[in-house]
Amino acid sequence: MNEATPAPVPAAANAAPAPTPVDVGQHDEASWREGLRTGIPTLFGIGAWGLVVGVAMVKSGLTVPQALGMTLMVFAGSAQLASLPLIAAGAPIWVIFLTAFAVNLRFVIFSVILAPHFAGLPWRQRFVLGYCSGDMTAALFLQKYPSAEPVPGKVSYLKGLMYPNWAAWQIGSIAGVFLGSAVPAEWGLGFAGTLAIICIMVPLTANRPAVCGVIVAGAVAVAGAGLPYKLGLLAAVVIGMLSAMAVEELTERFNKHG
Repeated sequence: MNEATPAPVPAAANAAPAPTPVDVGQHDEASWREGLRTGIPTLFGIGAWGLVVGVAMVKSGLTVPQALGMTLMVFAGSAQLASLPLIAAGAPIWVIFLTAFAVNLRFVIFSVILAPHFAGLPWRQRFVLGYCSGDMTAALFLQKYPSAEPVPGKVSYLKGLMYPNWAAWQIGSIAGVFLGSAVPAEWGLGFAGTLAIICIMVPLTANRPAVCGVIVAGAVAVAGAGLPYKLGLLAAVVIGMLSAMAVEELTERFNKHG
């Protein structure tokens, strides 16, 4: 009995279709908005830090155009602050560059960690992402995407973190440049230090005891400005701290019995 032999089926016909490669660079609105929401709490601090650096640049002797060029091209607060005393002291250019390079070596580590995530992107896009990246944006991105596995929306999420971060820094820094140029020269870099303390203090003044402590400490510091050995500042710290503790204790008692 002869049976017809079935024709062989090409191997390609039985193979499953190749998976479509994931395009991590394609814009994803939801991922962009998620990155924006994640980074928003950091923007005030970034802007405040930029403000301090902007003032410090002008107080170190840079002209307004030089300071604006530095903040737009360098975009690295730690390197800028490390370079400013050297610029003011007239140090050789190679010393200034070497100092900035050493301070920014941490970005080499960030680049090595982030490179596998975006190796397939065009070099121009990687260049822009590298320029806009910072300590906080890199940390938040890696917290969300610890693996280099291609996932849709990765670039959009990173852009949602980076671009507002860059804008907050530039706005704060440029404002500091023009503020610093309007401040009397005799105030010097001490004014930038005062701004730095204010920028740290404001986000921490988030409840009633803290507000009370700040107000009392400020009043005591002004009243005791004439005391020798800066004892007015010491008194302001102690009395302000005790006032905040007292208000916190009274608030807890009131809430407990209310």
